[in-house]
Amino acid sequence: MELTDIKSKLKAYHCCVVLPTYNNPKTLKKVLDGVLVYTSEIIVVNDGSTDTTTDILKEYSQIITLHQPKNVGKGHALKTGFRYAVSLGYEYAITLDTDGQHFPEDIPNFIAALDASDNKNILIIGDRNMNEADVLARSAKGNRVSTYWMKAATGLKLNDSQSGFRLYPIKQMNRIHFMNATKKFEFEIEAIVKSYWAGIDVVHVPIQVLYDMKERVSHFRPFMDIARMVILYIWFLLVRLFVIMPRDAYRSFRKKGLKRFLVEDILRNHDSPKKKALSVALGVFIGLSPLWGFHTVIVLFCALAMNLNKVIAFTCSNISLPPFIPFVLLISLQTGNWVLGIETHYELDTILKNFDILENLKAYLIGSITLSTSSALVFGVLSYMLFSIFDKKTRVIYG
Repeated sequence: MELTDIKSKLKAYHCCVVLPTYNNPKTLKKVLDGVLVYTSEIIVVNDGSTDTTTDILKEYSQIITLHQPKNVGKGHALKTGFRYAVSLGYEYAITLDTDGQHFPEDIPNFIAALDASDNKNILIIGDRNMNEADVLARSAKGNRVSTYWMKAATGLKLNDSQSGFRLYPIKQMNRIHFMNATKKFEFEIEAIVKSYWAGIDVVHVPIQVLYDMKERVSHFRPFMDIARMVILYIWFLLVRLFVIMPRDAYRSFRKKGLKRFLVEDILRNHDSPKKKALSVALGVFIGLSPLWGFHTVIVLFCALAMNLNKVIAFTCSNISLPPFIPFVLLISLQTGNWVLGIETHYELDTILKNFDILENLKAYLIGSITLSTSSALVFGVLSYMLFSIFDKKTRVIYG
């Protein structure tokens, strides 16, 4: 795509460039000059810089500069820039860091991807190829951790979840409520998660990256910023488990009807018998384990982390629903005593009336672990056989 085509596409898509910056005087000018090759529709958010940033920006009268009185954080700067861009009528915004790691020459990659996509409701993230590019080891490791949590929180598998070089559909995102607390780097995580939940496609385009330690000034604080990200991911994981997944299941049920919903969403005929059997085994193991009060959270988290069938795992974990608890306790205690070689026997009435768990804690814990493990193995094998038979039948029916 020629330079003139890139410029015309940027205008046609009402796309600007938003640059949050804080104390990057060595690289800011180079980034601005690089972006100006493609467009002068630039909004710089000076996030309370205390160096010569303000003087540098005075040299660029053709761009819009928003000055924050004090440093708040990248997330706050991005949200400020997006709101201002939307107020001016822009529908998309390309963002890149001003620390010199990103190459403005990659801007055409984003425009080409947007132009080629049938769905224009799209968030495009620059893929820095962290596993092979010449990047800092801690950056590559941090990205892998973030990408893992991103998949757990959304089911979305990304190559690079931390890249700041992106194209945002800011007009569509203006309808999304973002938390006031996400003022720093964690906003870029929130932007992906909530955009994806809102139906915005998230894709990658390849970009270059440069870590020049002589010029680059990073304001990322490893301990505090990673801690904020982990807390946010945990929150999103809980939201996914208790809000997003039930919402999507309800929508799917209304769209497909009961029979198709059971086959495609509950039994998930595209899942292998092995995966479904492992989901049964996981649910039974957690449901019979001595983790009262946490069964649901643990089984769903494990199913997400292991990429198993969450509905099957959750359903099977309910083997220890309140009405069944006395029976589970009784069988666990009997099993524990058998393992310990104790001939004491319990009756169900004892469990219901005068049972003291502390006096029998050792027997219960040993019995519970033994029972949950053996039951998971038995139910897993049996369900594998049944799912294998059912899988053959559904293949005949549904092709």
